[in-house]
Amino acid sequence: MRFRRYALLLAVLLTSLFLLTVQTRGGGPTRAADLVALAITPVQSLLANAHRGALTAWHTFTDWKTVQSENMALRADNERLRVQSLQVRETDQENLRLRRLLALRDRMPLATLTGEIIGREGGGWARSLTVNRGRADGVAQQMPVIVPAGLVGRVAQVRSGASIVQLLNDPASTVGAVVQRTRTPGLVEGEPGGGVRFKFMARDGAGVVPGDLIVTSGLGTLFPKGIPVGRVTAIEDKGSALFHFAVLAPAVDAARVEEVLLLTGQSTQDIAGLFTPDG
Repeated sequence: MRFRRYALLLAVLLTSLFLLTVQTRGGGPTRAADLVALAITPVQSLLANAHRGALTAWHTFTDWKTVQSENMALRADNERLRVQSLQVRETDQENLRLRRLLALRDRMPLATLTGEIIGREGGGWARSLTVNRGRADGVAQQMPVIVPAGLVGRVAQVRSGASIVQLLNDPASTVGAVVQRTRTPGLVEGEPGGGVRFKFMARDGAGVVPGDLIVTSGLGTLFPKGIPVGRVTAIEDKGSALFHFAVLAPAVDAARVEEVLLLTGQSTQDIAGLFTPDG
């Protein structure tokens, strides 16, 4: 420790002697200041650069945090606007469906009741729908159920505040129908695999071709005449068999039905012109 003190004192004395010598030789205070500046300037430059670098890094960090916050806010706004757009689109589609349904109701020459689908048969091919109209609304079994595109099915079960609608593809479903173009009579039947077919007598089926529209025949008192049921997609020629079959594409996609009309009245009038089977 004593040696360090002596070394430090000696260094101070030598530095003072060096500065006095420089001043004595004509450099004066200015020369000494220049030497000090020469020694200190690199350190000052280094400190200034470090300060500027630190400020730049800090500003970069704060700018990044600001941009990140703004991006998060913009993403939230974008998601909110996307949800609002979907809601508006869904509302527009619902309004369009309801306008078409109400327009059909207003044109109908018989009493009707509007209903909303609140349930579907789960798993595999759907063969029934649940509508929010029941015994309390005057609904009865066998009432036809329609939409602007055509026939959905018939009421199979009635409860207090809801009813079960049997669809055309139910194997237990049969509907009297005719080929609209040729007036060939037959029956529309559901198939176990979920399809729908038109059964007609071979001798009466000449000229039935894919694309023909099948409509309700109006025979009996259940379904009014002229409701679109489906279009022929293929003919199953059974050769000399008594009956032939036509594969149908139903006029109504039951999986997309959300609102329906229940026909509470009866009419013998042909109402085919009130529907838009391709709509």
